[in-house]
Amino acid sequence: MPSVSASTSPRETAWARAAHDLAGGWGQRQLWAHLGWQDIRQRYRRSVLGPLWITISMAVTAVALGILYAGLFGNPLETQLPYILVGFIVWGFISGCINEGSEVFVANEGLIKQLPAPLSVHVYRLVWRQTLFFLHNLVVYVVMLAIFPQPLTWRSLAAVPALALLMVNGVWVALLFGIVSTRFRDLVPISQSIVQLMFFMTPIVWIYGDLLNSSNPTVAERARIAEFNPFLHFLEIIRAPLLGQDQHWRHWAVVLAITVVGWALTLVAMRRYRARVAYWV
Repeated sequence: MPSVSASTSPRETAWARAAHDLAGGWGQRQLWAHLGWQDIRQRYRRSVLGPLWITISMAVTAVALGILYAGLFGNPLETQLPYILVGFIVWGFISGCINEGSEVFVANEGLIKQLPAPLSVHVYRLVWRQTLFFLHNLVVYVVMLAIFPQPLTWRSLAAVPALALLMVNGVWVALLFGIVSTRFRDLVPISQSIVQLMFFMTPIVWIYGDLLNSSNPTVAERARIAEFNPFLHFLEIIRAPLLGQDQHWRHWAVVLAITVVGWALTLVAMRRYRARVAYWV
């Protein structure tokens, strides 16, 4: 092992080790990509439809809620259902990264203690698995396009960098939440409860634009409070292009700001507590 020079401070060494962990984990792409795919195969090993059960369950729920809320809000089904369906697909990725991310190191206790691999390997594996689920669920989106065609244009390609940005945020969320929740185990059920609550407070089954443009000023004013919900912005950067709607660049600005702040906090946590995770699990 190369020695640390006398001019290198312990703080600089800790930063270097945190960066090396992230880079080393990324360098082992073949490992975590294989493990992520095996997670899906193992979960549905004796199932005929395999991971499509997740897609079917999500589609049935989205269709039922689409019919229900289309009647409640008086919206056409061809407007309400695609909005809810795409919202469910994106929310599945976000909630999966948060819920599973808070347990990512505890769930991989055996590998962490026995396999000399960077901690980030387990996080990359998680985000890759959630990405595979997301791609599976896009099958329903393709079917929806055949039934309810959307005004897609070349601007719809913005969904690709939007998904990449969601993945980048999924990594820091799983790393940060995983480190903190490994130390304080009570945070796992708390974070799961918060995610469930945020599902109803985020415009997934209700259309934010309709309330914002409501003729009732009280409803419109209260709808603007949703702008303080960070999940709204993460949803819109990918839902808008998938539905062929105009992009609002303030959503991208908020997401990019959260990305920078989130990664800054995560790097600080990695520098200070990365070496302790193996003892906490």
